[in-house]
Amino acid sequence: MTTATGSGRGDIVEKTIGVLGKWQILVCLAIFLVKFPVAWHQLNIVFEAPPAQFSCGNSTLEPCSEECQEHVFNRSIFTETLITQFDLVCGRSYIAPMAQTITMLGILFGNLVFGYLSDRFGRKNPLVWAVILQFLAGVAAAFMPWLPLVLFMRFLSAMATGGTMVTSFVLVMELIGTKWRTTIGIMYQIPFDFGHLSLALFGYLIRDWRYLQAAISVPSLLLVAYYWVLPESPRWLMTVGKTQEAVEVLERGAKRNDLPVDSIKQDVEEFVQKSDLKNRSGGQGGNALDLIKTPVIRVYTICICFNWLVCGLCFFGVAQYIGRLGGNIFINVAISGVIQVPGTFFALWSLEALGRRNSLILANVVAGVSVLLIGVVPDDPTWLKPSLSFIGILGMAVCFPTVYIYSGELFPTLIRNIGVGTSSMCARIGSMTAPFVAGLSTVAPWVPTLIFGIMPLVGAVLCLKLPETLNCKLPDTIEEAEKYAKEKPTTNGNSNEMFDRRE
Repeated sequence: MTTATGSGRGDIVEKTIGVLGKWQILVCLAIFLVKFPVAWHQLNIVFEAPPAQFSCGNSTLEPCSEECQEHVFNRSIFTETLITQFDLVCGRSYIAPMAQTITMLGILFGNLVFGYLSDRFGRKNPLVWAVILQFLAGVAAAFMPWLPLVLFMRFLSAMATGGTMVTSFVLVMELIGTKWRTTIGIMYQIPFDFGHLSLALFGYLIRDWRYLQAAISVPSLLLVAYYWVLPESPRWLMTVGKTQEAVEVLERGAKRNDLPVDSIKQDVEEFVQKSDLKNRSGGQGGNALDLIKTPVIRVYTICICFNWLVCGLCFFGVAQYIGRLGGNIFINVAISGVIQVPGTFFALWSLEALGRRNSLILANVVAGVSVLLIGVVPDDPTWLKPSLSFIGILGMAVCFPTVYIYSGELFPTLIRNIGVGTSSMCARIGSMTAPFVAGLSTVAPWVPTLIFGIMPLVGAVLCLKLPETLNCKLPDTIEEAEKYAKEKPTTNGNSNEMFDRRE
């Protein structure tokens, strides 16, 4: 499995440590563990603030009347939730969904802040900072006596979760060779699916929201070991002028992969000298303005950010619809996790067989059409609308890993983290908007499905402006990405030959 390329124009990381070997596999397996708490913290509101049945302590009064001074909750399923502890019903009922909005807002800020930090200070250290914050804030949220502090700690924990998402993915992408980039990038999503599944088990076994919150936060403490286990990205080190440190990382990886190390120092120095990376030093990475300064990168940013927005809006919007199907809450959450697994594996096949762009177009069309149909098909038979919603979730389950891979390949090394972070931030905007769009069903039942259905179709159209990146060398600088787009003419009106190919 461990192979190296001797091509002088080839990727320097592949040339020195191979496309995939024992070292990369062990590093990736360690990084994959971070996706479990990502799922737990992103979805825990399902069990921490589920709908609650209640009545007035004085049975002769309406539960939401001004005269009612105390509410009595049905605790047959959950012994304590955010709703039961802080009396989030009647005039305070808006606070429960707001808690989820705050979580998504925290992930949004985490994507942006840690995307910036990891472009400035490397991939490893910000990832370690994020898991520490995730542990501290997550545990603190479980024991705060006042609701505002609980919400604030949830925000910090979510911000850390957003940080682990963007930094861990980019580190994986920058260590794996072109041949295995798609496979490993998709496998990176699988632990999230199993984290979703395991959350149902957590919720079933732990019926008090405080203990549940603590249980999903403590495992993050183990991930502090990343400081000693994970390497820094050699691509980032070379990009910011830290050549000697890059050589040390590559030599360590080559030894574990049973590859020669004698020429690594010379190969890296020659690569840096021949590229425009030699003038970069002191950890100077890119910034958010670089995403819109140049024409090619600007188009990439607009198109991929909109598709991330679609993923967040439609995945959580359709998931809300599934959540209203009734039945056993633990089984429903488990099913919603299970149905993502085949979608992820389909993405694993389609990204190689159909390419990044066609896969994203197909998934968007499937999701969009199925959700639009929900608004027009009859309620009878009763299985029809749920089945269409499951198809919509499957489409979104393909979209999410595809945009992860796509955005990681479109943006050059210098702004890859800020690019992926900003793009992912758009998904959080979508997920924060989803509850409000779903609430438009009170205006007309067909309005939410119309919005959730049209948005993926618009995303599919925008994909036509993006190049195909399958089996392409990752660009290191903005200039390199712009150069590819200008020097590589379109083929038959198609822009999928913009990047240099590495077959």
